[in-house]
Amino acid sequence: MAMPDPFDRSFRDRVLGGETLLGLFLDLASPTSAEICAAAGYDWLLIDLEHGASTEADLLGLIHAVEVGGSAAFVRPQTGERIRIGRALDQGARGIMVPRLESADEAREAVTFLRYPPDGIRGMAIRVRGAGLGAVTHGEVSRLNQRVVGLIQIESTGALRDADAIAAIDGVDVLFVGPADLTHSLRIPGQFEHPDYLAALAAVSAACRAHGKAAGILVYDTAVVPRLLELGYTVIGIGADAAFVGDGAKRSLAAARG
Repeated sequence: MAMPDPFDRSFRDRVLGGETLLGLFLDLASPTSAEICAAAGYDWLLIDLEHGASTEADLLGLIHAVEVGGSAAFVRPQTGERIRIGRALDQGARGIMVPRLESADEAREAVTFLRYPPDGIRGMAIRVRGAGLGAVTHGEVSRLNQRVVGLIQIESTGALRDADAIAAIDGVDVLFVGPADLTHSLRIPGQFEHPDYLAALAAVSAACRAHGKAAGILVYDTAVVPRLLELGYTVIGIGADAAFVGDGAKRSLAAARG
């Protein structure tokens, strides 16, 4: 497989263009699982370093597997620290999902970690995979900034309060709801039909619509997808590879015993 074009911003254009993009979280730290899921046709796959089994040492193999399968590789680092984000981008991540932010000010700072100067403060290195393994010259580096998809999680009451201000930030492309964390933050844990949670979903969607950004969310029940599409959500994660293994194992065992 040829080295991906480091200047290709087509996937980011699809995100900002409002295309419905269905993805999946990768929890298993398995390149085989990643390639299988990518080949199934998901638009994007997210390597989850916050809650999944992967570490930074697994990133290169997982990103390779996602790309070979034909999907875009996103990474959720353990934290929104500059070095964590930079390491994932250096390995070739197409987008970064930043978790656990509490305010627009924190989101504004995180976005600077996604981009090289003068647009941000990402550490300069042009020999890394995310810069074409040395194919990009110093004079071309700023073009790489246009490739990165910035996803900011809305999973706290502070981020929800600042949703409109976060959506207005240049470089924030997706406001991505974390349903479990958000319902716990709202003190309605796991109550995904609660009026306060549904109001939060509507508020995030409205903020994205007002500023030309995409609304995203992770769900484990495909039955809710049509309603989310009606609300304006376009970057939708449908569960995780670990969940698929668990569900399939349980179904097969139950069928055999039944």
